[in-house]
Amino acid sequence: MKTIGLLGGMSWESTALYYQQLNQLVRTKLGGLHSAELLLRSVDFAPIAAMQKSGAWDEAGTLLADHAKGLERAGAEFLLLATNTMHLVAPQIEAATDIPLLHIADSTAQALKSDGFERVGLLGTAFTMEKPFLIDRLQGHGLDIIVPEVDRTNLNAIIFDELCQGIVSDKSRETYQRAIDGMMARGAEAVILGCTEITLLISDDDSPIPTYDSTDLHVRAAVEMALG
Repeated sequence: MKTIGLLGGMSWESTALYYQQLNQLVRTKLGGLHSAELLLRSVDFAPIAAMQKSGAWDEAGTLLADHAKGLERAGAEFLLLATNTMHLVAPQIEAATDIPLLHIADSTAQALKSDGFERVGLLGTAFTMEKPFLIDRLQGHGLDIIVPEVDRTNLNAIIFDELCQGIVSDKSRETYQRAIDGMMARGAEAVILGCTEITLLISDDDSPIPTYDSTDLHVRAAVEMALG
């Protein structure tokens, strides 16, 4: 089993999901008392969130690249960045390390294409919905990506002010459901839950179109790589 270098803490709520799901899936595949071989570096999210807000992406990328190098030195054989938004700095991390970074957009796109979907809605932080780093990567796999036309500020606030702090409310779920309804009206055949915390709020039971949990798909790809 290869050792996974898990770079998390952004937020720790989502990193806890990664840790749990990685170990559960390894146990399911190998049985018995098996669990994942992994190294976890969980950073303090507050300084990074401040860098996001101020647009200091190069600084954030340098910080995460340094942590990624630490995981590599400690014995990680590939990297898993436990956040959608911070894949914006994935190129800096890849440039600083000599081990592969398993990109969250690749595993998500591959699942959607395998299931025959082409026009897909994307939910995430405002950075994920408005900056090109994830959309371009998904489009590179042949997907047509659409994002909510309205209410993006509110969707973003729900992630940072509620979900990242473990708060899950029916009112916020309804806000996300309206966003999904709007994208479906514009032709979305499925929707990517493109922020690891959104899975705390939305599942297939809450959506009129299939949901693709980027966290779950990322974890599955990681376990396949670890056991391959």
